[in-house]
Formats: sequence, structure tokens, C-alpha cells
Amino acid sequence: MADTPKNMRKKPYAMEVEAGKSYFWCACGKSSTQPLCDGSHKGTEFAPHKFEATKDGKMMFCGCKKSTTPPLCDGTHGKL
Repeated sequence: MADTPKNMRKKPYAMEVEAGKSYFWCACGKSSTQPLCDGSHKGTEFAPHKFEATKDGKMMFCGCKKSTTPPLCDGTHGKL
């Protein structure tokens, strides 16, 4: 049986990012540092998605874990 993401929410996480930095988005939903990975996926089929910021600013990271463009929000939460 396939694992399903936990603690999904129906809105994105707005997060300030810095150009040149890498961020690892939590795909499993178990992280206590949402939307970023804290390693809680260990033992599941999930792996974090790496995001490399190309500019400073606010990014909208997926909260529902169903985005077709992870780790960024694509509005899928509005259809759930």
C-alpha cells in the first residue's frame, strides 16, 4: 500500500527565500518544520524536493502535498 502525505492543509506556505540558497520541501507532511523537511520521511517512500532560490523574495510552497509543480503551489488545494 502506498504511503499518503500527512497533515496536509488547503493553503500554501508563504516563505521568504534568499537567492543562492537551497531549500528542501517536505513531501511527506510529517515534518515539524513545515514546509521544510526535518527528516521525518525516513522509513517512508517520500523524499524531500530540493528548491534552489534564484532571487530573494516570497515563494508559495505547496501545503496540500498534491501540487503538480512541487515544491511550489499550483492551486490544486482549491480543488480538494
